[in-house]
Amino acid sequence: MAEIWSKIWQILLAIVFFGIIIFVHELGHFVFAKLFKVKVNEFALGMGPRLFGFTKGDTKYSLRLFPIGGYCAMEGENEDSEDSGAFCNKKVWQRIIIVAAGATMNILLGFIIFGILNSSADLVGTTKIARFDDNAVSATCDLKEGDRIIKIDGTRIFTATDMAYCLTRGDDQYVDMTIERDGKKIELVEVEFPQEEYEGRTILIRDFWLLGEEPNFFNRLSYTLKETIATENMVRLSLLDMITGKYGLKDLSGPIGTMEIISDAAGDISSDDKEERKAAIEYLLFLMAFISINIGMVNVLPIPALDGGRLFFLVIEAIRRKPIPQKYEAYVHAAGMILLLALIAVISLKDIIYLFK
Repeated sequence: MAEIWSKIWQILLAIVFFGIIIFVHELGHFVFAKLFKVKVNEFALGMGPRLFGFTKGDTKYSLRLFPIGGYCAMEGENEDSEDSGAFCNKKVWQRIIIVAAGATMNILLGFIIFGILNSSADLVGTTKIARFDDNAVSATCDLKEGDRIIKIDGTRIFTATDMAYCLTRGDDQYVDMTIERDGKKIELVEVEFPQEEYEGRTILIRDFWLLGEEPNFFNRLSYTLKETIATENMVRLSLLDMITGKYGLKDLSGPIGTMEIISDAAGDISSDDKEERKAAIEYLLFLMAFISINIGMVNVLPIPALDGGRLFFLVIEAIRRKPIPQKYEAYVHAAGMILLLALIAVISLKDIIYLFK
């Protein structure tokens, strides 16, 4: 029985986890819609039948049954309207800000969470090599203690996290690196790293330790910004890898797979061990920051039915100085939504099959 309650608790925590990310996203749209005096018909958390809510002014606030999304429904968002407060009747730059605000808030949430995590860290991370493991392979390739890693295979490195990610992208045990040594940039070709099998793939393992700095306000803030940029970098690279075929459908996770990852990560929060509990909370916060930035980045891609698709049409409108007819834009978004829902359904089915394996 205790095991069942533990699983229920983990699932509820995962729902709250996603709810916060979705709420912050929709809040971005809502705040700027209100700021520009756009009429918001409904602000909802969740989808499906309405559980409860209230109405204040012109806006209905709702909590809906299925915790898989949310929305900020604005007058004239998807159709023409004569209302002076309709979204479609506002200036194009105002509409661009309203649409972009959701993704911006997600990235800001990630930045804030990284800041919270860094505020309690004993040391602030760097990309400078402190020391090598015994018999380190990379030490034989002209890497030295004190070198600061700037790029791996042409990709800018900001933190240990994106350094590890870039090492997983290599096709063999060699990578090209740009380092800084004694104030000079040096290019190193075919730096070798040890390999390891992980989930059916061969990845490279970092065989050196990175230097940590004594924390102060400025380096904590700087590292928080670097972590945010590094996460955006990883999202961009993973999308590129999907387009080029490096990763396939089996490597993607939908809402179900992500919920499972979150609920598993929440398992140690109820632990009696204080250190385990602290580590579990920190890992959950890290996941929230990573997923929130991920959602923010994906949302601004020019994909129909997503915010990025709407931004694409608004930018065209700003260039042409006249809007594309609503009905044509609606057709594109409707087709995009059908394809997006089909993709989510396929990925979710894959996640369910994986769960019952």
